Amino acid sequence: MALIVGILGVAGVLYAFYHYGRGLPEYAQLADYEPPTVTRVHAGDGRLLAEYAIEKRVYVPVSAIPRRVTNAFLSAEDKNFYSHPGVDFLSVTRAIVTNIANMGSSRRPVGASTITQQVAKNFLLTNEVSYERKIKEAILAFRIEQAFTKDTILELYLNEIYLGFGSYGVAAAALRYFNKSLDELTVAEAAYLAALPKAPNNYHPVRKYDAAVARRNWVIGRMLEDGRIDAAQAEAARAEALVIRKPDATQVVEAEYFAEETRRELARLYGDDGLYTGGLSVRTTLDPRLQDIANRALREGLIAYDRRHGWRGPLRSVSLDDNPDARTLLAEIERPIGIDEDWLLALVTATDAKKADLALADGSTGRLPMAQLNWARAWKEDQRFGVAPKKPSDVLKVGDIVLVEAVTENDKGEPYDPGTFGLRQVPDVDGAIVALDPHTGRVLAMAGGYSFARSEFNRVMQARRQPGSAFKPFVYLAGLDSGFTPATLILDAPFVLDQGGGLGKWKPSNYSNKFYGPTPMRVGIEKSRNLMTVRLAQTIGMEKIVDYARRFGIIENMDPVLSMSLGAGETTLMKVTTAYAMLVNGGKRISPTLIDRVQDRHGRTIYRHDLRACEVCLAESWADQPAPELPDEREQVADPASAYQVVSMLQGVVQRGTGRRIAELGFPLAGKTGTTNDNFDTWFVGFSPDLAVGVFVGFDEPRTLGRTDTGSNVAAPLFKSFMAEALAGQPTIPFRIPPGIRLVRLNAETGQLARPGDGRTFLEAFQPGNVPTGRQLVLDGGYNPQTGSTSASGTGGLY
Repeated sequence: MALIVGILGVAGVLYAFYHYGRGLPEYAQLADYEPPTVTRVHAGDGRLLAEYAIEKRVYVPVSAIPRRVTNAFLSAEDKNFYSHPGVDFLSVTRAIVTNIANMGSSRRPVGASTITQQVAKNFLLTNEVSYERKIKEAILAFRIEQAFTKDTILELYLNEIYLGFGSYGVAAAALRYFNKSLDELTVAEAAYLAALPKAPNNYHPVRKYDAAVARRNWVIGRMLEDGRIDAAQAEAARAEALVIRKPDATQVVEAEYFAEETRRELARLYGDDGLYTGGLSVRTTLDPRLQDIANRALREGLIAYDRRHGWRGPLRSVSLDDNPDARTLLAEIERPIGIDEDWLLALVTATDAKKADLALADGSTGRLPMAQLNWARAWKEDQRFGVAPKKPSDVLKVGDIVLVEAVTENDKGEPYDPGTFGLRQVPDVDGAIVALDPHTGRVLAMAGGYSFARSEFNRVMQARRQPGSAFKPFVYLAGLDSGFTPATLILDAPFVLDQGGGLGKWKPSNYSNKFYGPTPMRVGIEKSRNLMTVRLAQTIGMEKIVDYARRFGIIENMDPVLSMSLGAGETTLMKVTTAYAMLVNGGKRISPTLIDRVQDRHGRTIYRHDLRACEVCLAESWADQPAPELPDEREQVADPASAYQVVSMLQGVVQRGTGRRIAELGFPLAGKTGTTNDNFDTWFVGFSPDLAVGVFVGFDEPRTLGRTDTGSNVAAPLFKSFMAEALAGQPTIPFRIPPGIRLVRLNAETGQLARPGDGRTFLEAFQPGNVPTGRQLVLDGGYNPQTGSTSASGTGGLY
């Protein structure tokens, strides 16, 4: 009889294995298991820029996990782990007996899952509570034990389990709870982590401290029973306080716009799954020093512009008739998004002839002297402003809630008393700055707006605006490649184009609304003369200019109409700055990039921006060998001589033209202003020999910046501020002159060859055979030196 029962029992077990074992997940996939891990993005100097993850996990091989940590988890979860075949039958029997005894009570059923079973459940099954799932779990545990070593199973478990506080795996938990690496954990700390897998929230170290300590001490007791620690270690561990330590503040670079653009590029390359679970290590091109300068230059420049155009009023006004508590009032006011941390909310409580009295949210008081209110003229439509205030009540009234910042001295450097504040206002204008290496295209800094928290719209990459006169250098480059020279005389006179079809006549004009007659090409770009640019474009043909716009990546399919020569086509700041970089690098094509290198979770390089082969770069150490010389594989998009001539003319813009306020920096700099119709958009794009920088300022919903606000006085000051800091302490390097260029001294007033005794002279760059020898023809919109023709090319109707 016993034999029959035994046979039936074995048959029942075999049938259960057959029935429940059908269709189970393929456990062999665990051999290739790669858990979701954090993708980390680093700046060029290695500092952290951003992290992207669904589960914050740090994967650690079991060989690198200290014995005290594994011992704690084995004692807490599965003391017979290294001896059972996947299911601990003794523990199962004990659990069955305990659960039968507890039937009818409110006690939770006792489990007996081994670590192997937990791996089966966590990786291959659901969290469903049922006998069927437990049977499947056991079957899979047997199979897993047959396929993998015990250490492999333990490694999977310790890196997968959720331990609370957003931590997946023991390494992430050690950092999150104790700010320690695994090898720094004490026995008590390891025991606390081992107490968490069943229910982390039940043993919260702050909200449920007593339960957490009790559970930790239970694990310590199990470790002592199992012989994994001795009595002295157990006593010391129980006596140790459970202290949670916040992770150290990581040195994170503030570059939200750059980080977001990098995130988009990584998602494009590897998809969201690769980005958020792939554990990538990304080294970007960002230079934190230049990024900090860009952030500061943009914010300060936008604030300065905003202050010049007046005070738009308080955040809110309240009545003080009922003597409300200032702290209560200010606590109800939401701080504007994106304001500086040093700006505070303040309530105006009184005004007199010299100051306004303030109450602050912390209960303190302060004052706003009249000297800090002089800028606050009333704002008017179209960026106009009223008369200068004479007393505080011209700006503020009692009950106004405003933004203020503590100030220590006045404009003359004289100290203020403590508790003195300046009036502040969040700019409604916005802008962008981008800096890149003109030789490689590596983006070194990107500030896409005043505040990422206020607007994630990146004005470097996403804002499509008209560049205005910032496009002109490429018209002049096309002219130089057509046989003209920087000394070619171009007629600066009225220009009228019949547009046909009832569209009327197009009559471009110079910003000054004046005409200057025959003028050297150089002066045309230095002074940003529209009429000269249009005549040059008319002469060489818009088809050629369209080709240059495409070749330099500014506009892919530009309409071949003359207004485009004045920058009427829409483009982005990144595209224009990259195009300028190709001028200063000698006409070589570059592609802007934010990413230098990407490595996968195993350290293999899976992406490099620079794909040039370099065998000698693989040397294991440096022993005074010469630096490797890599081949220059960049495509030549413009004649180096013509590109240098444009660089020289743009240097004149800084020295004598619309960008002359920058010249006082004393560095070799070149660039061009840009302003569109009605002063909607302002630009300054320029470079030193090894740094290209673009600046844009404008309203997101285009409207005038002001009647007299142009690229020269809005965008150029930001460029100047950036370059002043960026180039400080750097060696002065002149612009590189390519072979074949001949420098000839000319008269600065006439543009003719200089003669002895001439006062103002300068060196002009000429290509071989193009040095002027006497009187020149005046380009009036028709003569083409390549054909000898004087007939106008392109559209007709020239008067």
